[in-house]
Amino acid sequence: MNKIWLIIKREYFSRIRKKSFIIMSILGPLLFGGILVVPIWLATRDNPEKLVVVKDESGFFDHKLNANNIQFVYTTERIEHLLLQDSTILHIPPIDLKRTVDIFLYGENNHGIDFENRIKNSLERELRKIRLSRLGLNQGKLDSLNTRVNLQTKNSQTGEAEADSGVASIVGYIGAFAIYMFIFIYGAQVMRGVAEEKTNRIIEIIISSVKPFQLMMGKIVGIALVVLTQLTVWITLTSAIYLGISAYYSDEMKLLAETQSAQSTLSSPGMNKIEQAKMLSEVKDKIEGFPVFKTVFSFIFYFLAGYLMYAALFAMVGSAVDSMEDSQQFMLPITIPLIGSIIVLGAVLQDPHGSLAFWMSMIPLTSPVVMMMRVPFDVPDLELLLSMFLLIGGFISTTWFAGRVYRIGILMHGSKVNYKTLWKWFFMNN
Repeated sequence: MNKIWLIIKREYFSRIRKKSFIIMSILGPLLFGGILVVPIWLATRDNPEKLVVVKDESGFFDHKLNANNIQFVYTTERIEHLLLQDSTILHIPPIDLKRTVDIFLYGENNHGIDFENRIKNSLERELRKIRLSRLGLNQGKLDSLNTRVNLQTKNSQTGEAEADSGVASIVGYIGAFAIYMFIFIYGAQVMRGVAEEKTNRIIEIIISSVKPFQLMMGKIVGIALVVLTQLTVWITLTSAIYLGISAYYSDEMKLLAETQSAQSTLSSPGMNKIEQAKMLSEVKDKIEGFPVFKTVFSFIFYFLAGYLMYAALFAMVGSAVDSMEDSQQFMLPITIPLIGSIIVLGAVLQDPHGSLAFWMSMIPLTSPVVMMMRVPFDVPDLELLLSMFLLIGGFISTTWFAGRVYRIGILMHGSKVNYKTLWKWFFMNN
């Protein structure tokens, strides 16, 4: 055990001292901070107001158009003369409200989809008011016909609120995809490290002091600690950056929220403060009942157990080949279950408690990804414990199998390796 601990320390400290580890540990949170800052900066920066010359031949829009950061100037000048000017022109020909309305926007350059949508929404809003007025209706009467439905899901046994499906889907998919990516990235590091040591003949010196199985386990656990360290750094720095951004841009975020609220009210005049309060209450209801502790615990467990299981297989492949190019033939059978797990996530999302989701979350090679998709939907505790138990059994089995191949393959050089050779090494006693 002491020898395994020495190998773990060697793998851990040799990797966290690398420039690539330090750069990625800092760059990850900074990129996340940029994702938060850039939209706020773009939304709150002072955009120059654009001028649009309106030639209204219909008579419906006289001084009625209104859009954010757009100034509408109305004119009676002929359209032929306007087109000779260097300006943005909105030409509204005579309109038949019973047919599709064709309105033309002229300019020397492409205006952009956001600019065009703001003008289009303003036109449609005014035309809607006109048609409602001709029918003897108004927006207030139409809004009075709408009844909002707040569908709340509750457990039939306990009566407690369950997690909203939308929130559960987002959290489950992010967690499942994160586990998939981490297993691939750090499992490949294990394989690459084993292959490099074997190619450089360093392994022959190391094997004289420790057993092959001890070396394999030390490398796997050492890199697992590196992963946990990087995740801890990411979470800590990301939280600090998020709190700093929230404090620095608090006024801008309030302004952005007020602007969005004003735009929402403009597009939906019937929305009052009472209804807005109801919407906030609905958002809180969606969060209530979400199994936060179970989800976080499951993510940590399935990430670590899944990584340890696949890392043993990646280490086996690294020990069997003389170069990374030769590893491709053995990678496909290992990665097929992982890729298949991602492929079936859509079907699991449609029926998280169905037979496909159940069995895929029980098979150790697919359970880390699939069960992470199911956990936010409050999977039964018995199923979760059974899946964890089977995954631990899968880790022990794959580690034992990989260790028997590793002890022979790590010392083999220059021989052509195939699946038959791996099977032969597995049954060799010495």
